Amino acid sequence: MSKKLSYSPSLIVPLLLNDEEKAIASHPSAKNTVSFFRTCLNGLNTIAGIGILSVPYALASGGWLSLALLFSIAAAAFYTGLLIKRCMDKNSNIRTYPDIGELAFGKIGRLIVSVCMYTELYLVSIGFLILEGDNLSNMFPIGEVQIAGLAIGGKQFFVIMVALIILPTVWLDNLSLLSYLSASGVFASAVIILSITWTATFDGVGFHHKGTLVNWNGLPTAVSLYAFCYCAHPVFPTLYNSMTNKHQFSNVLLVCFIITTVGYASMAIIGYLMFGDKVESQVTLNLPLDKVSSKLAIYTTLVNPISKFALMATPITNALKDLLPRTHKNRVTSILVSTVLVMSTTIVALAVPFFGSLMSLVGAFLSVTASILLPCLCYLKISGTYRKFGCETVAIVMIIMAAIVMAISGTYISLMEIAHHL
Repeated sequence: MSKKLSYSPSLIVPLLLNDEEKAIASHPSAKNTVSFFRTCLNGLNTIAGIGILSVPYALASGGWLSLALLFSIAAAAFYTGLLIKRCMDKNSNIRTYPDIGELAFGKIGRLIVSVCMYTELYLVSIGFLILEGDNLSNMFPIGEVQIAGLAIGGKQFFVIMVALIILPTVWLDNLSLLSYLSASGVFASAVIILSITWTATFDGVGFHHKGTLVNWNGLPTAVSLYAFCYCAHPVFPTLYNSMTNKHQFSNVLLVCFIITTVGYASMAIIGYLMFGDKVESQVTLNLPLDKVSSKLAIYTTLVNPISKFALMATPITNALKDLLPRTHKNRVTSILVSTVLVMSTTIVALAVPFFGSLMSLVGAFLSVTASILLPCLCYLKISGTYRKFGCETVAIVMIIMAAIVMAISGTYISLMEIAHHL
């Protein structure tokens, strides 16, 4: 008999999405009517994100040979995506990623998965604000701004300004417009790659840097940033449940991972050849500001996070609102919780304005945990594979061990970098 799972709508992560998938995520009994092509598009939109800006920096940190690690992490993430599918095949009651954690390890499993998801969403939201501040201050360099007697630096001013622009979007109950805008992840990534390639080929930057074969000290940072590129696993259960033909989900994952990995690798190689070891944690900060192609890449970079912030923050605010007593659940408290969340992300973005180090921390500690470790551990427990000694068990254990090494080394170095910058 299938184990009955408790259901909590606040544990859904609606990063996709359009109205249809969000409705499916919120109501488990909804019809599964999404086609193969549309599921591929949603999967690509989910995986393709701001990680594309930092892969040249990751390649510069680890050297050319670290590209092998990008492909290895992509392969491992694809395999753990298949493990999530197998977990869901075991129990038709599974609707969300925390459900898998609960089926494997009970309430503790649900709690661990949920905390990983929400913390990752929270830190990525902070990364959005830092990214906006960095690029706006690069495009419009201004000195200190005096506000109510306080001297605020240019970058800090832009972070606060963007937070104020974003604030009304997190008050919205209906995120349909933002979900359509944020679903442009694939388009935005393609525009960024093509614009930067144009800048190098036709606007005089060129591909003049040979780079380094391998930089051993920078490998943990490279691995962490590569891992950050594949942090979409919490959304896979929603994609799976939305499909008309669930047997095709493995093919969806294959298509999505091949296309996004080609995109990430292309961006890494192009950015590294253009700027070498001087490439910034966001490649857009290296671009010449007087070229139309550069401006197109930067503007595309700026629009996407603004549209995605509310979609990232909504699962967190929903979970926080669920903790409130029933008598306090109203529109006013909803706005208050959302406002406090935006204020807290702004404060952290101002205090720790280091995009590369923060995304490296997210990749090492949270992406590795949520996208590699937890799927492996949950699958071993749910399938009972841990009781057998076979090739699959050995492979999964090796992935787990490698993931633990990646998580510990990457987290340590990221925290040391942040502490050094402070």
